[in-house]
Amino acid sequence: MKIQFLGAAREVTGSKHLITTQNGKKILLDCGMYQGKGLETDSMNRDLGFNPAEIDFLLLSHAHIDHAGLIPFIYKHGFAGSVICTHATRDLCAILLADCGHIQEYDTKMFNKKQLKRGLPTVEPIYTKVDAERCMGLFISIPYNKTFLIDETTKVHFTNTGHLLGGGVINIEVQENGKTKRVAYTGDIGRPVNRILKAPEAFPQTDILIIESTYGDRLHEGHDFAEDKLLNVVESTLRKGGKLIIPSFSVGRTQEVVYSLNNFFNAGRLPKVDIFVDSPLSVNATNIFRMHYECFNEEILKVMDNDQDPFGFNSLYYIQTIEDSKKLNNSKKPCVIISASGMMEAGRVKHHLANSISNSKNTVLAVGYCSPNTLGAKLLRGDKKVSIFGNEYDVKADIERIDAYSGHGDYKEMIGFLSCQDKSKLQKVFIVHGEYEGQQAYKKTLENEGYTNIEIPSIKQEFEV
Repeated sequence: MKIQFLGAAREVTGSKHLITTQNGKKILLDCGMYQGKGLETDSMNRDLGFNPAEIDFLLLSHAHIDHAGLIPFIYKHGFAGSVICTHATRDLCAILLADCGHIQEYDTKMFNKKQLKRGLPTVEPIYTKVDAERCMGLFISIPYNKTFLIDETTKVHFTNTGHLLGGGVINIEVQENGKTKRVAYTGDIGRPVNRILKAPEAFPQTDILIIESTYGDRLHEGHDFAEDKLLNVVESTLRKGGKLIIPSFSVGRTQEVVYSLNNFFNAGRLPKVDIFVDSPLSVNATNIFRMHYECFNEEILKVMDNDQDPFGFNSLYYIQTIEDSKKLNNSKKPCVIISASGMMEAGRVKHHLANSISNSKNTVLAVGYCSPNTLGAKLLRGDKKVSIFGNEYDVKADIERIDAYSGHGDYKEMIGFLSCQDKSKLQKVFIVHGEYEGQQAYKKTLENEGYTNIEIPSIKQEFEV
C-alpha cells in the first residue's frame, strides 16, 4: 500500500491524501480546496496530482470546503466513483458545494470583466453550481460506527470527531497478502467540550495514523472565559455606540455563537440589541443542524427541553436577501452582525468590514482560525491598513479574538483524543493539515509522549506503508 499526500501538506487547507492498494485500487481521503492564497489558489486547485477518472472511492471526513470543496471539480473531470461519508456530511455538502460553485462563477465573472477591459484572455470557473448539484449523485451516506464494505478487500467506518456536524475519523481496513492493514485518518479533530456536538469518541486501534495539526503549537482559552468575553465585547461595542462584526464560518461556528447568545438571552443577560445572521448559507446550515439531533450533546438537548429552538430568539434575525444585507451597511444603529466567511476572504462579511473597519466605534471579533495570508490574519496581527475589494482602508475599529470558539482541538486536546491508541502498535504517524512550524512543535510534543516513526510529509511525497 502507498499513501501520497497531495494537499494540506505542511500547510492548512487543500486536504487530499491518496491511498493506492497493492491491487491498484485508488482511494482518496478528502478532496479539499486550497483557500486564502490569493492569486496562487486557482492554479493550486487545478493541479490535483492525480487523474480523477482513476479514483475508485472518495472517503470524506467532513463537509468543510478545505476538505470537500474540489469534489465537483474532479466530478467534472471524470471522477465517477462513490463519495462515502456520514449522513450529516452529505446534507451539509449539498448546500456548501452548491454555494462554492456559485462563488466560483461569480468570482470568475468579475475577473473576466477586468481581463476583457485589458484585452487579456478570459478563464472558466473551476466548477459551477450545476457541477456541484450533479456530483451529489455520487454520495453514499452511512451512520457513525456502521461498517461499509467497499469491496471484498476493503471496508470503512466513521467515528465521531466532534469537529463539525457529521465529522468523522475515517477508519479503513484493507486486506493485502492475507493480512489486514488498518489506516485511520482523523480529518479535523474537535474539542472535548463542545457547546452543541457530542465529544470526540475513541476510534479503533490502527497501524497507520494520519492526524491533523492546525493548533499543534497552541492552547485554547476555556469555554467559560470565551463566553464571558463574547458578552463583554457585545457590551463594550454597544457602549461605544457601534457595530460588532463577527466574521464566522457558516457551518459550525455560526451556530455555536448563536447558541451562546441564545443562552444569554434566556438567562436575561443579553443587552437589548438586534443581532443579524447575514448569510443565506448560514440559514440553510442552521436548518440542517435542526435535522440532526443525533449529533447533539446532552447539554443542548437539556436546553431544548424548555427551548425548542436553541438557534433563535426574539432579537435574532436571519438575513437572506442582498437588499436586506445592504440595509445593514446603511444603518447607523448599533447592532451585532454575524456573517461569513470566518477568514474574512469572501462573502457578505467583506462588505460589512469595508463599511465598518475605519470607524473606531466598531469592533471586529474573530472567533476561529485564519490562514496566514487571509484578511482575517492581517487584522489579527495588527495591520493598520488593509485592502478590501481592491481599495485600501485604515483600520480604526477594535480587533478582538476568541480562540475558544475554534472547532479544532489544541495540542493537549488532540493528544488526549489519541490516547485511545496503543503507541507500540502504531507503525507510522503522519502529521498533516497545519502550518509547518506548528507541525514541528507538535511532532516534538508527540515524541515526548512516546510516539515514534512520525513524518511530516511534503506536498506530493509518497510513502510505502
